[in-house]
Amino acid sequence: MKNPILKTRLTSFISILLLLSLWKIASIIYNSELILPSPESTIFATLKLLISENFIQIIGATIFRGLIGFTLSFILGVSLGILAGTNILFEAFLKPILISIRSTPIISLILLALIWFKVDLVAVFIAFLTMFPFICTNVIDGIKSVDKDIIEMSRVHQVGKFKIIKEVFLPAITPFIFSGASSALGFGWRAVIIGEVLSQPKFGIGTLMQTAQTYLLVNEVIAWTIIAVLISYLFELIIRKIEKAIVIWK
Repeated sequence: MKNPILKTRLTSFISILLLLSLWKIASIIYNSELILPSPESTIFATLKLLISENFIQIIGATIFRGLIGFTLSFILGVSLGILAGTNILFEAFLKPILISIRSTPIISLILLALIWFKVDLVAVFIAFLTMFPFICTNVIDGIKSVDKDIIEMSRVHQVGKFKIIKEVFLPAITPFIFSGASSALGFGWRAVIIGEVLSQPKFGIGTLMQTAQTYLLVNEVIAWTIIAVLISYLFELIIRKIEKAIVIWK
């Protein structure tokens, strides 16, 4: 097969078929919709959710919380990352904070957030704390990867610090920013949904997953999981499209 794109897509398709086959075999072995529903039952449940009355409000609420958390973490992560990457003292100050946030179990953060915030803000807070370290760390690593000779040459020619950041650092760290954003969103959606499961806002994927689990509607739990995966994949594609557009523009 000479077309590498077609070959890659065919391989991915075979992988999906294999997973579905294993799922089907496992569902036949368990022979219980309360333990592991069949793929076709789950697909039917997913389609049923897609046409339900409040579907847009439910996924819209989850996406909104995730995007608010992402926006805050992106702005703060890039800003503090640039400061830490260009100032060794500020990096030393910021490093323990980043390590502490990354090392703290998500469940601990959620339990504290349930005490500190209203239910609608819990998932936003968790999303922010989950995504911020990824973006900030990647920006710091990106700045450290910049050729020191270029920086030194800029300083010898008395180029202003703001101009160095704009014309030297920003172009160099762009791939790192997008890599951090992609990783952050991947973990961020999971954190948002975990936050919703425990905080139980009126609308949210996590709320409906918890409700489905309470009534042993396993096919709906899996259906909401599939929807969450598709949302994450969609935003991953958007990030990559934006990155490709910027790289072409550059």
